Amino acid sequence: MPDMTFFKVFARRSRQAGFTLIELMVVLVIIGVLAALIVPNVLDRADDARVMAARTDVNNLVQALKLYKLDNQRLPTAEQGLQALIAKPTSGPIPANWKPYLEKLPNDPWGRPYQYLNPGVKGEVDVMSLGADGQAGGEGKDADIGSWQ
Repeated sequence: MPDMTFFKVFARRSRQAGFTLIELMVVLVIIGVLAALIVPNVLDRADDARVMAARTDVNNLVQALKLYKLDNQRLPTAEQGLQALIAKPTSGPIPANWKPYLEKLPNDPWGRPYQYLNPGVKGEVDVMSLGADGQAGGEGKDADIGSWQ
């Protein structure tokens, strides 16, 4: 007959191995509180990342426009738009020293094309994204992001 002390030790360990319902509830409450504190911060970061991406794109477009002006002694007209950075304009004035300045035109982080104004309202030319709402003006994530910033 086997030694009974082995079974007593095994029985004692198996009772202590599980979690009680109260322990599980406490852990779930803690996880819920942490999620309530962290999730809003993470969601705000996504909007911040889109704004930063738009600023980076605008800066890259402005740099490409500066190279265009350096080569051609003028900026693309409003009619030629930003498309003049990827394809040689066919309407006047046709640039004499045109080269491709970008492989493709990016869309803003909200999926819309960047706006180009020549003459600009806030500078010689304005390159901008209309923000999350796609409307001029706005605040926060809906604010315009432009070359004047």
